[in-house]
Amino acid sequence: MTKLKTLLISASIAACVGMNSAHAQSHDHSAHGGHAAHGAAEESPAAKAYNEANRQMHDAMDVEMTGDADVDFMRSMIPHHQGAVAMARIVLEHGKDPEVRKLAEDVIATQEVEIKFMKDWLAKHGYGD
Repeated sequence: MTKLKTLLISASIAACVGMNSAHAQSHDHSAHGGHAAHGAAEESPAAKAYNEANRQMHDAMDVEMTGDADVDFMRSMIPHHQGAVAMARIVLEHGKDPEVRKLAEDVIATQEVEIKFMKDWLAKHGYGD
């Protein structure tokens, strides 16, 4: 799997989780009589974990911009990738589909390498922890 494909898949997962979280927060499901099962799914351990991972990722991505496009990209992408790793770990804990679990393993492996690269790059350019 190419890095670009993994990045795009990770971004898609993050966007989907974000949309689900926003949808859950903006809709009162009690007013939709036929959505009881949907509400129950939102309370599952996996859904709770995804919502928390998504919240943490978005909070961490709210970095103060430096005006340097390269630095700002790296600083913003680290928590984005960390969010993808967190979501992939949730799949490994709760998911059952072998193809999805394999993708999650690939996401973890690829994203962890890229996180290290970005942190090393930032340190080399005077933006280390």
